[in-house]
Amino acid sequence: MSKGRAEAAAGAPGVVLRYLQEQNRPYSAQDVFGNLQREHGLGKAAVVKALEQLAQQGKIREKTYGKQKIYFAGQDQFDTVSDADLQTLDAKIVALTAKVQSLQQSCRHLEAELKELTSALTTPEMQREIEQLKAQCAVFTERLQGIKGAAAHVTPEEKEQVYLERQRVCREWRVRKRMATELCEAILEGYSKSKKALFEEVGIETDEDHNVAPPDP
Repeated sequence: MSKGRAEAAAGAPGVVLRYLQEQNRPYSAQDVFGNLQREHGLGKAAVVKALEQLAQQGKIREKTYGKQKIYFAGQDQFDTVSDADLQTLDAKIVALTAKVQSLQQSCRHLEAELKELTSALTTPEMQREIEQLKAQCAVFTERLQGIKGAAAHVTPEEKEQVYLERQRVCREWRVRKRMATELCEAILEGYSKSKKALFEEVGIETDEDHNVAPPDP
């Protein structure tokens, strides 16, 4: 084993413990390994050993489901959430789910617009800009799916994280909308017809067409 790999393995328990505490959700050893190997250079054997060591020390919890073991941070280290707080979080989740659906629809429209614009633009600079927007939109969509999928079985702590993520996602929506607007304005500088004619020609649908807008911060 190289010196760097040995140092990473020695620090694995601390890295794994911090990760499980920060995420506060159950993971298999394979999940933890997959999520930490790139950033921390941890091998799977080191991750498995760290998880078993932490479980034996009582720093994390271990549950067995069939042939698979699941690890998670002990909940006694987190503040107790009252029934009133849970009801408030549930209400936020309901509102967030509705806004996620609206945002997801807008994202699909944005993808369609970007696809049309990609076919219409010819300059290398514009093509690169479109590819960046498409990549950002793909990440955005993946995160939205994760939020939507977790809404029905998350812990109170995860609900609060989802609410904070929603705020960040809304900010990204505004940024991308502004970028798409600036991109259209750039096209219109060399376009002989009106903005409405351009949108009709390439099939662009705006948020306003569907009566949606980025939620208030």
